[in-house]
Amino acid sequence: MPVPSQLAGPLEVLRATAEQIALDPRYHDLLTLVKGARNGAVYGAKVRFPHALVIREKTGLVFRATKTHASNLARFAIVYKSTCLLLKYLANGKEGPYDSFLGGLLGGYLVFGGRTRSGKISSVSMQIVIYVFARVVLALAKLSVKPGVGLPIISQPELSKTISHYAWPAFAAGSWAMVMHVFRYHDAEIQSSLRNSMSYIYVQSDHWDSLRTLLWHNK
Repeated sequence: MPVPSQLAGPLEVLRATAEQIALDPRYHDLLTLVKGARNGAVYGAKVRFPHALVIREKTGLVFRATKTHASNLARFAIVYKSTCLLLKYLANGKEGPYDSFLGGLLGGYLVFGGRTRSGKISSVSMQIVIYVFARVVLALAKLSVKPGVGLPIISQPELSKTISHYAWPAFAAGSWAMVMHVFRYHDAEIQSSLRNSMSYIYVQSDHWDSLRTLLWHNK
């Protein structure tokens, strides 16, 4: 059985060869795939796993965000329901077809449409509104092809079934196509946390100066 000293020579040669390949310009484009996959996996793990480990450090931030979230939803519920009740009262107890729309419009403007004292949009409000918007877009897309409810022609049963089958792959592909295009040419317009994560995965993966910074650590 070889002893460690006997293995040192071959291992050093292997390491030197790997280092040479890592820094060879001929393999750079191919190795960006390796680096990109590595950064994607690392970032995914960094986002998901450490939350429980840093909760003490983030307690204050979590509490403030939770308080803002709860307060916003409570205030929205009050405005929305009050508006709907008022409109129903003005219509002699009969609910109108647009009462919920008007209640949501007023609540959204008063509760989620405001800015902080510094003139910025609250990050919590922005997250909630974007979440709601995404769900509305998906719901409207489903309604558009729903037989008896949706748009003419595309809501016909057979065509609706075909569209529904391919809608999600097309939506996923289009969403990623657009975000990658915007990130490539107008990255300043992308929300900062998303921009940072995309930079880590897709830009920083193009650069390394050793085998270590290729596989283990960013440059």
